[in-house]
Amino acid sequence: MEYRNAVFVVTSEDSCPIYNVGEEIQIQDSAVSVDYEKPVCLILVRELHKALAKKPGEQRFTQMAMQRASFRCPGCTGSMRFEYKKERGFSTLQMNLLRIADKKARKRHVEALFKHLRTMQVFELLEDHDLLDLISMLKLKQFDPNKVIISEGTRGTHLYIILSGKVAIVKGDNEIIAEIGRGEIFGEMSLLSGEPASSSVHSRTVVKFGTINGKDLKFILNRYPVLQIFFYRLLVNRAQMNMARAGKISSGMSGELIYINPVELFQLINSGGKSGKVDLIFHDGHATILFKEGEIIHASFGDLQGKEALFALLSKKKGSFNYNTELAKKYEELPVLGGFMGLLMEGLQRLDEEQGK
Repeated sequence: MEYRNAVFVVTSEDSCPIYNVGEEIQIQDSAVSVDYEKPVCLILVRELHKALAKKPGEQRFTQMAMQRASFRCPGCTGSMRFEYKKERGFSTLQMNLLRIADKKARKRHVEALFKHLRTMQVFELLEDHDLLDLISMLKLKQFDPNKVIISEGTRGTHLYIILSGKVAIVKGDNEIIAEIGRGEIFGEMSLLSGEPASSSVHSRTVVKFGTINGKDLKFILNRYPVLQIFFYRLLVNRAQMNMARAGKISSGMSGELIYINPVELFQLINSGGKSGKVDLIFHDGHATILFKEGEIIHASFGDLQGKEALFALLSKKKGSFNYNTELAKKYEELPVLGGFMGLLMEGLQRLDEEQGK
């Protein structure tokens, strides 16, 4: 069986775990490739080959006929539709020159953005090749002054990197709690935790962003562990800022979860390599988490124990906590439940899957 060489574009998707609207799928000599070196879905490959299969002696599709064609991939956990964009290898000289010019322009854009981000303190821990991987996922956006970028209470869809300009973090009835600018990142908490945004973000000036959607962020976090550590540090820093802003965190670490959620609290203890006991009080019960040198060695919440108890706590928004640095000797020999970062990522992924049902 022969296969036509062609380029398709994703026109819609419903919970597809890999691809986004607007991404291209390329077929060359029956081989399939996609944007950003993402994995190639075998279900999609099967559907593409059905669309492009050519029996011996059959005439090639005309471009007009292909442009009217829309194809569907039933997918694994979701579905998507894709349409013919162009046929590879049969372009005019003019089209080839335009394609070469487009590649050169894209290369200049990546190089300029790399130089821009390389000077930002927030990215100084990333190696050059990891920063380039991050840039490959970025889409550029711009907002005029006094525009709402994120609304409090809505679930986040993108991570934002401020390239220029300033934004205000707004809580409740237009209370400005912070202003941030070039090199700052926001939107990551809602994406990683799956929780609604705890505050609104408004543009104060003309603002330019590099943005990454939630699907691509999860993709690069899974593919590049160094970026997991990078965003983990961002979360810890954000937790420390929130605690300072709350003004209710004493040396014994007690306070309300409306100011620091369980994910941030546990990260803070882990990052400091602390030992001790965290008691959490909710309207529906009491939970206890024990730490030894930053690692979790025990978790209980109602009838739940171990990892299941820990995962159930991650979605809690209201309640109080108290942290005591004393750890009874009888608990010191307990084994850790698992690597802290691995536990956290597993718990957040489970939350995301449950909320997506």
